[in-house]
Amino acid sequence: MTVSEFKRIIESLYQKGYILVSIHDTFDVKEVSGKRLLQQKKLMLPKGKKPLIISIDDMNYYEYMISNGNAHKLIIDDGVVKTYSRDKNGQTVISDDNDIVPILDKFVNEHPDFSLEGAKGVIALTGYEGVLGYRTNELKSAVYEGQKKEAISLVNRLKETGWTFACHGYGHLDANKVDISRLKRDTNRWKNEVEPLVGPTSIYIYPFGSTVNYTEAKFKFLMDSGFDVFCGVGPETVAEYKKDCIITDRRPIDGISFNNAKRLADLFDCNVVIDGVRPEKH
Repeated sequence: MTVSEFKRIIESLYQKGYILVSIHDTFDVKEVSGKRLLQQKKLMLPKGKKPLIISIDDMNYYEYMISNGNAHKLIIDDGVVKTYSRDKNGQTVISDDNDIVPILDKFVNEHPDFSLEGAKGVIALTGYEGVLGYRTNELKSAVYEGQKKEAISLVNRLKETGWTFACHGYGHLDANKVDISRLKRDTNRWKNEVEPLVGPTSIYIYPFGSTVNYTEAKFKFLMDSGFDVFCGVGPETVAEYKKDCIITDRRPIDGISFNNAKRLADLFDCNVVIDGVRPEKH
């Protein structure tokens, strides 16, 4: 989506009484006989507020994204997370107004009642082109250690300011379609290369929103790997609380979903939000 669309969306969410909450505040974890058990938690919210979790996939700043005009990476500028990029003339641009993280950070600073205890959202990362714009996938590069150090500092700052991290697979593979051996290699690589940067996470956000059935061996492998919150994509936000995990769908908000305005009407009016630069539907 465009910058103006995102700004209109969060303004609508705010006006409709939504409040950002941490995904970790929606469930309790107990250890029983060595097993980790999850159960839904009752949220205590200000009167009139409705809980909302925003998640962002692929905040890796892939090369194709950069060539399409996105920012190059996130940076810390005087303690504030901003974007770094270069314009068409090669000039450096540092901004707090052209991508989701800095825009949402600024909005919450201006509207603290849009967030419960400073919560922002979930950032789901792959690893095959590094993380957050840092090429930490190039393990043998002469600049790897520097890239790793910068990425970890940025992750720590994001966590301090209310952001949470999730696994989005290492190579953005369709977990439903690949065989279990390939899923194991992919997940282990994420655990070896990305987890040391972002820290442990129990949240697995399926690439493509393509889910694995609870009874499959692949699902058991993912649980054995430390994941117990599984997020797909669907038309409704439905969560299923099992004893040992949570399985939920997320509603996508993008240019394609704007074509089905009714499904998003409780969040915002697509006709008001949509940017005039988009081509008309055919």
